[in-house]
Amino acid sequence: MSSFVSKRVQGLPPYLFSVIDEKKKRLQEEGVDVIDLGIGAPDLPTPNFIVDRLIKELQDPSNFKYSGYAGCQEFREAVASFYKQQYEVDLDPTTEILTLVGSKEGIAHVIPAMIDPGDAALIPDPGYPVYRTATYLAGGQCIDLPLDAQDHYRPIFSQLPPSVCEKAKLMFLNYPGNPTAATVELNVFEEAVAFAKKHQIGVIHDSAYGLVTFDQFKAPSILQVEGAKEIAIEFGSLSKSFNMTGWRIGYAVGNSEIIRALSNVKSNIDTSQFLPIQKAAAEALTSDYHAVEQNNAIYNERLEKMLEALKSIGIHVEKPRGSFFIWAPVPSGFSSSQFAEMVLEETGVIITPGNSFGPSGEGYFRISLSVPTERLDEAVKRIKSLNLEVTKHAPNH
Repeated sequence: MSSFVSKRVQGLPPYLFSVIDEKKKRLQEEGVDVIDLGIGAPDLPTPNFIVDRLIKELQDPSNFKYSGYAGCQEFREAVASFYKQQYEVDLDPTTEILTLVGSKEGIAHVIPAMIDPGDAALIPDPGYPVYRTATYLAGGQCIDLPLDAQDHYRPIFSQLPPSVCEKAKLMFLNYPGNPTAATVELNVFEEAVAFAKKHQIGVIHDSAYGLVTFDQFKAPSILQVEGAKEIAIEFGSLSKSFNMTGWRIGYAVGNSEIIRALSNVKSNIDTSQFLPIQKAAAEALTSDYHAVEQNNAIYNERLEKMLEALKSIGIHVEKPRGSFFIWAPVPSGFSSSQFAEMVLEETGVIITPGNSFGPSGEGYFRISLSVPTERLDEAVKRIKSLNLEVTKHAPNH
């Protein structure tokens, strides 16, 4: 009997967090009080001033028509204003900025805009799983971009053989990083831009967590590098910084040729985001960022509590400067999956095994801090109760 499903989709593994969600539902049905530290979706509410702007725009019937394919002018000008204020980067709202239905959508569509089937993409290892699956769906070849775990997960370009450099057509970077929470200074982007120019590789920097930072650290934009626009684009999202995950709004900025190609793909697939959402997002980007600072203070408090809990069971992690993730080594005697399973069975707390993020993720696990503080406090209490000497498995890594 013939199948109506393509071989490409048949070969696609289920999305990691949909699998975790199914496991969570099963445990809850069995009466387990599950605390989900797996998925990174902010629990904090969207700030009132953004919601108020949405409500206002919903009263205007002229907003119910299609948006322009590139997004409304107000939103793109707000993105330009944000880049000027935050990074001292000048952007042309017409040719260098594109509205996205969330940055995940942008990732899925920019790959076929840049590569043909069989072309290669350099994917950070470990890295956000969607880079890999979106490349696969576009018919591209995934090549691991090695990251230096001993040096804040910066790319190790010297480990890429000449044949790979010649074959690769695009490269993903992501700082502050998911899952590693790694941050970098501008010199890492300077190195990346120089490498990409030398080998004519397009660069996509995923800056979804760019505003989620701590202790006075300010994450740089790759577009601050001189000449970066010749080779690079950057994705931004309001999901993490303004707690707008379900609103699905983001942007791509930078190289006008890539922006035009991405716009061409998108205009044949979607008609941009609902206008009231774009205008409410413009309100967010042109605000004073006090709401972002309040969010970061909450994440910082949660971060320090969880780091202390991990320390109490012998897991030591340097405090990250960005994102709301903790990337930690599993204790001796466990694989990533074994440790995540054990923590779930013993405490009812979901953590994400590191091997879900690429081959080099083995030996690590990720914790998300995006749960209400009282639930995080309970997770901290449960994790502190773990007796790893009693529950230890045979060594596997």
